[in-house]
Amino acid sequence: HCNFEFDLCEWKQDENDDFDWHLRTSSTAKLGTGPATDHTLQEPSGHYIFIKNSFFQLPGQKSRISSPVLSRKNRNCKVREGVIIFYYHMYGAHIGSLIIYQRTTLKHEKILLNLTGNQGNFWQRKALTVSGDGDEDFQVVFEGIAGEGPKDGIALDDLTFSRDC
Repeated sequence: HCNFEFDLCEWKQDENDDFDWHLRTSSTAKLGTGPATDHTLQEPSGHYIFIKNSFFQLPGQKSRISSPVLSRKNRNCKVREGVIIFYYHMYGAHIGSLIIYQRTTLKHEKILLNLTGNQGNFWQRKALTVSGDGDEDFQVVFEGIAGEGPKDGIALDDLTFSRDC
């Protein structure tokens, strides 16, 4: 489980993307960019990760963050499908996209979810199934794609894997 209150936990920025996810609070955000509070504490001082469209990113540029490697050798992970639960906030007229992948250690990627455009000015919960491809270990990757609005952004909070894996 990661609530981003202190750091990125064991989530890692990808090195081959165009820009990074940033840890931030609503109290440090400019008015009109991102959620009013985080999801965990429901307070402006609570933390989450965020990408914001800006003049530094061109529409279509990507930011990726990856989970720790999850082992398929875990007996429970083979028997049952694992689940990742997370909260997202995607608000703005020119918001980009949020794509979630399951990536094997051999870099094969499978799209688990693709959200594009304005999803509303509130935190939304999503649970996705991660299913095994044999015994290959894997990661979950969150990819944010910049849109065209300079105030629009994508926020993530409270990323949790089921105990099965």
